[in-house]
Amino acid sequence: MRRTRYLAVAVAAVLGLAGCSDPGTASGSGGSSHLTQPSASDPAVSPALAQQVAAVRLATVKYVHDLPAAERDGYQIITPMMPDMGYHYLNPGIQGFDVTKPPILVYVKGASGWQLGAVEWVWPKAPTTPPMEGATYGSFAAACHFKDGRFVPAGAESDCPRTSAEGSPFSFWHPDLTTLHVWVWFHNPAGLYHGTNPLVRAYNPSGLVTGEARQQ
Repeated sequence: MRRTRYLAVAVAAVLGLAGCSDPGTASGSGGSSHLTQPSASDPAVSPALAQQVAAVRLATVKYVHDLPAAERDGYQIITPMMPDMGYHYLNPGIQGFDVTKPPILVYVKGASGWQLGAVEWVWPKAPTTPPMEGATYGSFAAACHFKDGRFVPAGAESDCPRTSAEGSPFSFWHPDLTTLHVWVWFHNPAGLYHGTNPLVRAYNPSGLVTGEARQQ
């Protein structure tokens, strides 16, 4: 598998920055999201980080309630619903770190539809210099991914079956990855960069990874 396929893959995500819209919480009959207000305990945000968060929000606002738009732009499902995270969508054509071009979008699905919660970048190893102030990293173990969004752990691509247990074709394999989740569209009380978000639990009450893909 080409190395370019490796560098833009991963899993996990969840939000954080006060003032972000909280998906799935409707107000009134219009179903519009409310805004989370900052609290006295929220950490100070530097101008540089605020500019980066603003840049990624401006770049991804078109996808917030429009998953089909993201798919038209090349994002494809790579995980089912993951506990305290969401569904991960990868654009394999995006490489490296560009704050306006996250390679992974993380969605949650509620009664009113889909909403973008977090964005994500991945690397074979942690960057020497953090690309965002105060960035902390997660990890995603080597795995085989299938067209329906399911995946299974595997140390090498040669260990990947050609189809999943459910019959979905093999899509790609990636090695161990370092991940950076940024919860720019869903408040995360655990922190902007934390890998999981307790507020996402309501979208997957069982707490289990499911094989559900997006339903048209």
